[in-house]
Amino acid sequence: ARESENMARYSNMNGYLNRLRQGKAVSLAAGLLGMLSGAANAAWQLNLQEPVTSVARRVYDLHTILTVVITVVFVGVFVIVAYSLIFHRKSRGHKAADFHDNTTLELAWTIVPALILVAIAFPATSALVSMRDTSQPDLTIKATGYQWKWGYEYLTGDGAGVKYMSVLSTPRDQIENKAPKDEHYLLEVDRPLVVPVGKKVRILTTSADVIHSWSVPAFAVKTDAVPGFLRDTWFRAEKEGTYRGQCSELCGKDHAFMPVVVEVVSAEKYADWVASQKQQMASAADDPNKVWPLDELVARGEKVYAANCVSCHQATGQGLPPVFPALDGSKIVKGPKENHLDIVIKGKAGTAMAAFGAQLGDTDIAAVVTYERNAWTNKLGEVIQPAEVTARRSK
Repeated sequence: ARESENMARYSNMNGYLNRLRQGKAVSLAAGLLGMLSGAANAAWQLNLQEPVTSVARRVYDLHTILTVVITVVFVGVFVIVAYSLIFHRKSRGHKAADFHDNTTLELAWTIVPALILVAIAFPATSALVSMRDTSQPDLTIKATGYQWKWGYEYLTGDGAGVKYMSVLSTPRDQIENKAPKDEHYLLEVDRPLVVPVGKKVRILTTSADVIHSWSVPAFAVKTDAVPGFLRDTWFRAEKEGTYRGQCSELCGKDHAFMPVVVEVVSAEKYADWVASQKQQMASAADDPNKVWPLDELVARGEKVYAANCVSCHQATGQGLPPVFPALDGSKIVKGPKENHLDIVIKGKAGTAMAAFGAQLGDTDIAAVVTYERNAWTNKLGEVIQPAEVTARRSK
């Protein structure tokens, strides 16, 4: 009876295992079919972006030529190796040849690759020299990398004097997977770089903190922005449109959230844009001696915080310790206002806290410090006026 009971249990267990295996097989098959159908419907792109500058077109053509050369070399080597493995194997009775060298063969596999490299060197060098020719630009723009945004300053041309920050505009809900991602997820900014079509634009890159990289593949442009150095590149876009890139250096926690967006427009639209920017800068200029009420500064400071501070210190003020400390209940925030202003203006060496003195005006710094000292559970009731920020900069 015991043996019969054990056999029944064994049979039931085998049935359970078989059903489990069948279920796994069905799940695996369904998963594979899902992946294949997704792959069939996906928009596969196996090439570079469409070039819109003469240099980018040369890079594209060079890439195509090299791909052909590499493919020919690969196929040739692979065919020889495969032929040798199949027709010269021991099981076919083949015996290895007894020789020490073959001068003709050795010359061939030395000279032929050398000729290929020399042939490639000429177009590659020519393209590289062209990429580095930043002489006689129609306008010059300085791009300064910050963790994690770009600051643009028009130095020459009709737009000389225009200056602004370009910040990622993808909503936090998309980044945190709380909302569907749109077409330009992590490749959209609140204020793109605007340039006229057909004009040679020189870009001067530098950084205020770590090494960043200003990169737009459609222009064949990728230049590092190095703290303490000015490096330059150029492009002349031949087609109107919006072109997107990203910082391509590992510049910190939010490296993926630092896009580059360039809007190429007609000469007429560019002139209108320059005029509107200068008018906007003039109207937005704040009176440094104005005395602001608490509620107005807190409202403005909340917007400044959302644009510059929320990615590290979070909307709740709880931060991401230990790298990004909490501001809610912080000793700095609840301590003397002078210390709070100093760390916002000058940053803190050896940490990810950037110096916002060069990024924000006095009113914006006063607003964000006022907001932090009155948000969450801090509720200090203090108002920091722009004049106090102005005085603190010189300390």
